[in-house]
Amino acid sequence: MDSLKKLKSVCMLSRNRWHLAYTAIYSLRAFWNPPKSSEPYSRIPTESYVNIDADQLLFPDINWSRLRHLANKKDLAHLNDLGGVRGLMSALITDEERGILADSEDISRRQEAFGINTYPRPPGKSLFSFVVEQVKDTTVIIILVCAVLVLVFGMIEYGAEGWYLGVSVFTSVLFVICISTIVNFKHDRLFSKLAMASNHNVQMEVVRNGMILHISVDDIVVGDVVCLNTGDPVPADGLLVEGHSLQIDEASMTGESDHVQVDVYENPFLRSGTQVVDGHAKFLVTSVGINTAWGEMMSSISHGSSEETPLQSRLNKLFSLIGKIGLGVSSLEFVILLVRYLTDDSEDEDGETKSKGVVGILAYALALIVVMIPEGLALAVTFTRSYSTKRMVAHQAVAKQISACETMGSVTAICTDKTGTLTMNKMEVEKFLLGQEFIEKDNYTSIASSVMEFFQQGVGLNTNGSVYKIDLASNLEFSGSPTEKALLSWGALELNMNFELLKRSCELVHVEAFNSEKKRSGILMKKNGDNTMHMHWKGAAEMIIAMCSHYYDSLGNLKAMEDAERKKLNQLVQGMAASSLRCIGFAHKEVYEHEIDDGEAELKENNYTLLGVVGIKDPCRPGVRRAMITGDNVFTAKTIAIECGILRPDQDTDGAVVEGEEFRNYTQAERIKKLDTICLMARSSPLDKLLLVKCLKQKGHVVAVTGDGTNDAPALKEADIGLSMGIQGTEVAKQSSDIIMLDDSFASVVAVLKLGRNVYTNIQKFLQFQLTINVANLVINFVVDISIGETPLTFVQLVWINFVMELLGALALAAEHPGKEILDMQPVSREEPMISNIMWRNLIAQALFQSIVFLTLQFGGKKIYKVDESIKVTMLFNIFVLCQVFNLFNARKLENKNIFEGIHKNKMFLGITGIIMLIQVVMVEFLNNFTGTKKLNLGKWGECIGIAILSWPIGILVKYIPVPHITIFEHSQDEEVGEELDKLGEELDDLGEDIDVLGEVLEGLIN
Repeated sequence: MDSLKKLKSVCMLSRNRWHLAYTAIYSLRAFWNPPKSSEPYSRIPTESYVNIDADQLLFPDINWSRLRHLANKKDLAHLNDLGGVRGLMSALITDEERGILADSEDISRRQEAFGINTYPRPPGKSLFSFVVEQVKDTTVIIILVCAVLVLVFGMIEYGAEGWYLGVSVFTSVLFVICISTIVNFKHDRLFSKLAMASNHNVQMEVVRNGMILHISVDDIVVGDVVCLNTGDPVPADGLLVEGHSLQIDEASMTGESDHVQVDVYENPFLRSGTQVVDGHAKFLVTSVGINTAWGEMMSSISHGSSEETPLQSRLNKLFSLIGKIGLGVSSLEFVILLVRYLTDDSEDEDGETKSKGVVGILAYALALIVVMIPEGLALAVTFTRSYSTKRMVAHQAVAKQISACETMGSVTAICTDKTGTLTMNKMEVEKFLLGQEFIEKDNYTSIASSVMEFFQQGVGLNTNGSVYKIDLASNLEFSGSPTEKALLSWGALELNMNFELLKRSCELVHVEAFNSEKKRSGILMKKNGDNTMHMHWKGAAEMIIAMCSHYYDSLGNLKAMEDAERKKLNQLVQGMAASSLRCIGFAHKEVYEHEIDDGEAELKENNYTLLGVVGIKDPCRPGVRRAMITGDNVFTAKTIAIECGILRPDQDTDGAVVEGEEFRNYTQAERIKKLDTICLMARSSPLDKLLLVKCLKQKGHVVAVTGDGTNDAPALKEADIGLSMGIQGTEVAKQSSDIIMLDDSFASVVAVLKLGRNVYTNIQKFLQFQLTINVANLVINFVVDISIGETPLTFVQLVWINFVMELLGALALAAEHPGKEILDMQPVSREEPMISNIMWRNLIAQALFQSIVFLTLQFGGKKIYKVDESIKVTMLFNIFVLCQVFNLFNARKLENKNIFEGIHKNKMFLGITGIIMLIQVVMVEFLNNFTGTKKLNLGKWGECIGIAILSWPIGILVKYIPVPHITIFEHSQDEEVGEELDKLGEELDDLGEDIDVLGEVLEGLIN
């Protein structure tokens, strides 16, 4: 330590001297070469001063460029020229055991010389680009063309006051563009932030100042010694210092699926962006951030949210169908109106020319097309998805994929593991079985010293965890998996183990890292100065017992393990498992050095001596009611399942509980048949979990998988939606998942499920609201236009109803909170059409009510209310808009008859409803020139509200009408859409002939 301090002081003194020299040289050059104002500024890229890098003094003969070349080319010859890994560590002023000094000056010096471990990301889309996207929208273009036509011919017809109509349309379009742009811009920024947060929240173990610290991956610097375990990402380029059975997945860099073996001598190179799939190691960081190949590649990748999700794809088909129907109806109406106009006199009593009438009819037909297009649908999808994603963050869940929240709405099966998901992942040793008796904590000192020595070797050396202190005054800290932490904590606090002394007195010869298939790990080690070598295994108790032929008792006596003793030991282990303890066995065998070839040996798996079994308690999380898949034995799994409520204590477990091997040996037909009864899979491997997920998907389920370990990664990737644990989850699990549960709680999974279903229901609510407007508009305009040749609503009124009402309605319904009943609903099938039978029932009832009211007032309003034409038109417009306002409340609940339930929670809904009413009052009372309306007195307003509010009792009554479960309308296949459109065209031709008759009948009834 003293030598390091001296080195540091010498380096700092040298640094200060060179800074003085640099200042003196620069000052002299500035004195002898004063600037000449008469000469233009030179752009020749040459040095104008002596460039002296004072930081280079601390790292002579090495720079970021050479280090980058070393990693990218995997240049072993270049590494040897630098003195190998040890020589490079010396050049970078670091140490395998103590790491870097890690004070603020040292960190900043390294970052200045070699860079920081982040990389620049391409800037997100600008606000202006979203404005351009909105302006390029087909619907907006149609409206703008109509606005120009209305502006030009309005000024021709009305003179100076004719510009009101066109400007009002432009104002409406500007309003729509602003709302859509802001919502889409904020949505894009939200997902960009979430993507960055999920990528930057990675913690790594590093050695600094002789202590193991957990730091953010962004804070890693060149010279750091980083600890790697199975499942960790490689956070920077570097060189292996020491490691055991280290295998790396380089598929992200090379595209090769085969794992790469990394060793100190032949291939010590590690590259940023790769994954540790087996083993554990320490490595020296040589390049960080943009100086790595991974950083350079990632800095050119945009992390936007522009990909189309499955839900968007389905909605786009529906959007296309509605647009085609609107185009067909509007075209037919335009032709009929044009023919009717051309057959009339060329001039009316005011002398209006044909050209004006033709343009007016064209503008109106285009406006009707716009009305039929559900413009607010895209906004509703974007807003409800953003809203649900933000709500997920409040519930401690981060979505990595845009479609993740949508997919959760369709989930029909959840496969979850036990550790950390159903349990709290706070493990502690509760029982210690030595021989055939349990040893209490107070009697640990009575255990024979020889047995205790072997046991401490198995606990302290056969581990990938570690014991350390953050500083001298702090308590012991433990790193590793939850099981490793529990064992190390038990060894340090209960067995009084000195881990540092143990590691100094022993040498590891060979390590076999934990394998999720064999469920055990092993080491070959020897004590210093002793030619006796020791093999240690640790793992699932029943598997360790199966490897043993002898066992120790507490007095150190070696006893043969006959069938009777083996049976009793297994019964004791089963009893521990029945108490929901995870049972870990320890085995030992001595071999001599001459029995090992070349100092290496594959650890044999028989004729061991059982040292003991440790029972680890992992408390169950309260309130969990889900099925599970676990690697624990049947007894432990059953107990946990009963404790969590997955199984009832008196439940017959035949068919409900299955072991992984049993499930694996089923035929495919048997697996599919038994899927619906299985709620617990015990003693399962990662391949069993993956097989179960594939079978569920094959049967048509939408599958969610929760997991926290590296072995869960294949199932997380295969599942429709993967949910990983944010605290105890490995980085491999997190990167394989779609959603990260930050608090590791299964309760958050339930919250995400509710929000996922809420995305679908909110979009369906808006669709019902939107299509009610469309159907009512279609019927009303078609009947009126064809019957009497007039347009019931003005162009501006249609734009207000389509654009403003729909967009504001989308915002109001998209922010609806998930109700209590949402978990009782059936998940939304991927094959199920977006418009359900219930929605058809609701919207047809409301559209029929609005059509009857409007047509009745259209043909008899003047006689009923004894008002002139202008007041009648104003009341028609007012009633139609108010019907949509009250129908917003109906749309809140698709099935529930209480449409006001929970309305106080949605402040946005109440606010937007108030805004719509306020705008409507302003349009009717103050913007008469813009909207073509007349002022109404309080009596007329009361009549309008009284008629429109009838949509509430109608909406409630219609929900008592049962609907069939078989889908009425399908719109998922393009071929069916084409056939439906052809039939629709034929029906519309026939309908046109009957419209005149209907108009005459209505007029006759009213007269």
